[in-house]
Amino acid sequence: MVVSFKVFKKTSPNGKITIYLGKRDFVDHVTCVEPVDGVVVIDHDYLQDRKIFCQMVCSFRYGREEDEVMGLKFQKDMYLASEQIYPPLSKEKSHTKLQERLLKKLGPNAFPFTFKMPANAPSSVTIQPGPEDQGRPCGVDYFLKSFVGENENDRSHKRSTVSLGIRKIQYAPQKEGRQPCTIVRKDFLMSPGELELEATLDKQLYHHGERIAVNISIRNNSNKTVKKIKAMSQQCIDVCIFANGQYKATVASLETQEGCPINPGSSLQKVMYLQPTLSSNMDRRGVALDGILKREGDDVNLASTTLLANPDQRDAFGIIVSYTVKVKLYLGALGGELSAELPFILMHPKPDGNKLIREDSQAAVETFRQDTIDMDGPNCKNSEDPVFEDFSRMKLQH
Repeated sequence: MVVSFKVFKKTSPNGKITIYLGKRDFVDHVTCVEPVDGVVVIDHDYLQDRKIFCQMVCSFRYGREEDEVMGLKFQKDMYLASEQIYPPLSKEKSHTKLQERLLKKLGPNAFPFTFKMPANAPSSVTIQPGPEDQGRPCGVDYFLKSFVGENENDRSHKRSTVSLGIRKIQYAPQKEGRQPCTIVRKDFLMSPGELELEATLDKQLYHHGERIAVNISIRNNSNKTVKKIKAMSQQCIDVCIFANGQYKATVASLETQEGCPINPGSSLQKVMYLQPTLSSNMDRRGVALDGILKREGDDVNLASTTLLANPDQRDAFGIIVSYTVKVKLYLGALGGELSAELPFILMHPKPDGNKLIREDSQAAVETFRQDTIDMDGPNCKNSEDPVFEDFSRMKLQH
């Protein structure tokens, strides 16, 4: 049986340089990141007296593009890896199965490259713009760039440059953590007794789209009255480049007066359910999303929790995302509030290894067109010849 897998392809505007990649998502395993391997194909007539370079770039935009005036730019580009593809400087290297197959199929003008992404490089994150915002959204993007130049620092010409977006992603850990639980108490000046709130989540790790069960237990040993209960799922975003770059966005909330008022000497136990999803936050500016490769698509979600090997070692060009559930008790104008917070993890499950497509199988090729936005074509067929589908050209920064 012949099994096909996608090979992503993108060509420069002049048609002379083409990048081939087996995938666009590269997994961060916290301690290491999957290598970025692919092949660059150069037109035979274009090789004479020219140097071809390939680079892996991390682009961090921390301000709106429309606010850039008088030469001010709110974007930093980090060149994580660079290699001269042609003429090759290094000796023959070992090739992956994907590279071996592509080299055999594409001929002598194909040149392989393999880049290692730093383990502490920031994850791909996009900050959702407002409906009226223009230009590229804030966030962390990665792309591969191949171009013609005299050296790797040469300012490349658009016609002889090809740029293909990739993502650095993380999957949920296999091992569950401890069940989040907390107890908070509040006493009142000139009043006997105290109000106690116990909050527990049914588990620590949730996958995107799952419902969160918040178990709430209230014991009112004070002379105050609880009038309302509110539970919220909050996305905590830390833009590391700023000293005060932390903020929170409520991505799911539920408010109830069921069981209230809770009078002095009474108690209440109830379960409230929250479901943080992007569909209920489509127009909310500032919400963090998983890195976006396409303008549209079903694979866009709220940003996953950022897992760090060492929480103290944060990349200055990164965006750290975490999640908490906050429970609030409202006691009226004079009584104030009592709140409790519980951290949890929201991520994608790791794909089933048995369903992954073998790299030594036959390749179906997806082509990226030069004049549109990144959008997948509808068809991917099994065939002895590559199957071409139209895609887009990523905007280059100069």
